[in-house]
Amino acid sequence: MTGIDLSLYLILDPELCDAFGMAETARAAVSGGVTAVQLRHKTATTDEMVAAGRALQPALAGTGVPLIVNDDVDAALALSAEGLADGLHVGQGDLPPAEARARIGTEMILGLSVETIADAEAVDAAVVDYVGAGPVLATGTKPDHKPPSGFDGLAQMVAASPVPSVAIGGLKAHHAAQVVAAGAAGMAVVSAICGSDDPRAEARHIAEALREARS
Repeated sequence: MTGIDLSLYLILDPELCDAFGMAETARAAVSGGVTAVQLRHKTATTDEMVAAGRALQPALAGTGVPLIVNDDVDAALALSAEGLADGLHVGQGDLPPAEARARIGTEMILGLSVETIADAEAVDAAVVDYVGAGPVLATGTKPDHKPPSGFDGLAQMVAASPVPSVAIGGLKAHHAAQVVAAGAAGMAVVSAICGSDDPRAEARHIAEALREARS
């Protein structure tokens, strides 16, 4: 297994990214300081996910920023075989982490969503590389989420997890200090960047807020 810089983790949403498209949003956001990108499209077929991953290649090529595929292990494997994806992220109701690891092998990154302290405690560090902990705040990008944990709940999940955690759920630049204080390795954002009029400037704003909070 390999590591991942979770500092500023962008989750691409095709609807929110509609103004610029996912590829241009990713390109701009990475130039602004995003350190990891996840491709999430819950209604896409595997072929559509692979096509979307290929379309991101010009935006990510040469940046060193990893591309993580949400949920679709077949798409993740297809894109990895082409050198276009670096990992897979699964949720609590998706493919079990041990099965996912068996499918993707030891070299790819594997992330897991955790929504409770019990979820975090159950993580196997020999299988999972990082967790996405949340939702911290209510978010419209995932309407079926569990009740928000708040920052105290985030801190408890971070402490319970044996692997690094990235905070997720309704987070903006002004939450950076609370995310860092909770012990999270980074912040995941969707609408804060995808819904922005200037993804590059917003990514830079969030990245600077996170750096200041750690200094």
